[in-house]
Amino acid sequence: MKLGYHSITWGGVIGEPTGVTSVKDLFYRANGDLERALRDIAAAGYEGVELFDGNAADFADRPEALRELLSETGLTLVSVYTGANFIYADILPDELWRVNRAAELAATFGAEKLVVGGGARRAAGTSDDDYDRLGKALDTVVDIAERHGLVASYHPHLSTIVESPDELDTIMARSRIGFCPDTAHLAAGGGDPGELIRRYPDRVRHVHLKDYRPDPFAFLPLGQGTLDFADIVAAVREAGYDGWLLVELDSYDGDPAEAARISKAYLDSLLG
Repeated sequence: MKLGYHSITWGGVIGEPTGVTSVKDLFYRANGDLERALRDIAAAGYEGVELFDGNAADFADRPEALRELLSETGLTLVSVYTGANFIYADILPDELWRVNRAAELAATFGAEKLVVGGGARRAAGTSDDDYDRLGKALDTVVDIAERHGLVASYHPHLSTIVESPDELDTIMARSRIGFCPDTAHLAAGGGDPGELIRRYPDRVRHVHLKDYRPDPFAFLPLGQGTLDFADIVAAVREAGYDGWLLVELDSYDGDPAEAARISKAYLDSLLG
């Protein structure tokens, strides 16, 4: 398994503000210096990187600039991450247009994978039909990804309708999309990451690693929280997954490069 890192830690994540009035433009974006992020990730010893769709879109009109940066740092663009509400019929076509745009960009820059999160929680509460809508939309995401030569996976996430183990079971039964376990989000949603990976071994297509502390709540570099990564890595291996392991730390109080080094040293020790 190769090790990669998400650029999110450099500046944290924002949503493109034009998306407030134009859903098709509601990209995710890491709000920091992408060149610095890639150079820090490479210096920490990682081989790959994951980007948000908005950061990839910044290079749509100058693709050689990103290709040169990846070449200089020796990094592979592994995956592009996007997300959507997926349950509102009127805006779904524009959301899927944006997913298709993310897939186009991922393929342009040589990525292997498209990762999506989402499934909105309504103010009035979640209905069973919302899972049907989400499942159907995620199957369309699979079709979009396959047209671009990519593998699609779904990332359960806090604040969506797929937080808890029961909610994960519900959507896994209603879509054929791959599973991207995010270790901290699964734990924060009340699950055991290793157990959930073992529950869906044939669906694991991508892996996000981050540590977690429940009280006070925090996402942390690997080895600094409460998660059992020896068991998590064992579960990943038992699933027969031998692809990329992506560290995806949402934020860090100190230098993001330091966080990347902490997690890399931990993984090197764990993987032996």
